[in-house]
Amino acid sequence: MTKVIHTGDTHLGYRQYHSPERRQDFLDAFRRVVEDAIADDVDAVVHAGDLYHDRTPGLEDLMGTIEVLRPLSDAGIPFLAVVGNHEGTRHAQWLDLFETLGLAERLDFEGRRVGDTVLYGLDYVPESKRDALDYDFTERDAAHTALVSHGLFQPFPHGTWDLEAVLDESNVAFDAVLLGDDHTPDTVRLDGTWATYCGSTERASASERDPRGYNVVTLDAGDAERGEAGGDTGDGVTISRRGLDTRDFVFIDLELGGSEGEERVRERVREESVADAVVVVTIEGEGGEVTPADIERYGDERGALVTRVTDRREVNVDADYEVSFADPDEAVRERVRDLGLSEAARGIDEAVRGSEIADSNVRDEVKARVESIVDDGDLGVFEAARDGDENGSDTDHDPAIGAESGGVAEPDADDVERDSSATTMENYR
Repeated sequence: MTKVIHTGDTHLGYRQYHSPERRQDFLDAFRRVVEDAIADDVDAVVHAGDLYHDRTPGLEDLMGTIEVLRPLSDAGIPFLAVVGNHEGTRHAQWLDLFETLGLAERLDFEGRRVGDTVLYGLDYVPESKRDALDYDFTERDAAHTALVSHGLFQPFPHGTWDLEAVLDESNVAFDAVLLGDDHTPDTVRLDGTWATYCGSTERASASERDPRGYNVVTLDAGDAERGEAGGDTGDGVTISRRGLDTRDFVFIDLELGGSEGEERVRERVREESVADAVVVVTIEGEGGEVTPADIERYGDERGALVTRVTDRREVNVDADYEVSFADPDEAVRERVRDLGLSEAARGIDEAVRGSEIADSNVRDEVKARVESIVDDGDLGVFEAARDGDENGSDTDHDPAIGAESGGVAEPDADDVERDSSATTMENYR
């Protein structure tokens, strides 16, 4: 029998809402998973990707990870992981560093035996490169086999990677597939193979309302006769869910009536226990004017760690204002032209806002563009646009730019979210 904790999407280092306390929350949640693993004396902790929120975690985050993993190593419990889209780079991974320290092992096509089970790893692969994949794993004699991977797989919601095709093309018949990337836990069975998402260990988005947690997966050849009674079991595979005690999120959803306004919102905040919680207020309906900043201040004054307000009501614009939503992209481009940015800054702006570049690849694209300019030696492209430049403005400096030479202050990842009106994809990034 092999018993493992299946976790993932820990997003260490995420300074959510610009809050250092929230950054610590993500590390503490990961620590609780490891503490549970030691207390339960499991055979391994399996991490399905996105250990970190960012490709370049800070030294504080790296030291925190080492501190959490060392007791696991001392207990003789291996930490086995794959690389997710948030931490993936073209070169070495932080996971490789922890492997040299004896604190982790990176799963791959060779497989790693744990008890009577062999665990294989498939890192996150960009969609454009999946057709060229060869699912040729090293076949090893074992009672059970499991694949650990990261990505949005079909037939789960929002899937773009066909899991059934992966299983059909693989030379190994897997009993279970342990997945990461989707922050919502879910389990399905595909022609005799159990596939499961463990969800995230902390709320990386306000849309993640359900409690956070992880999976406990048991593979036992002696249980094969028990069938599917009692939960997600069958063919000797049992998958159970275990919750984590994380910081409270207080969700206040309001539909204001015609005569209701800001005082009604304050009243609802007073009705909740908000001390040390993240308070998320969503306003719909009709009602009077509500100033989000005032409500956020009010929630913080009542002891909330963070208060955020989203007003989804339609905005009534007086006839004196002329507003056009015909081409918002052109309006942004016009504003960028007015800023008088340098040629290099305009290229970086294009990379950050470019719709054809995936969110997870923006940082690498910006870095590549800057390195290319430096390698070419044409540093004149960093000069701000001047009067008469067709892309310039009437001033050499705009306070919004944050640099007198026309450079661009790097946007904070916490502030940049590409939202979809059809589905809230921020859950899966």
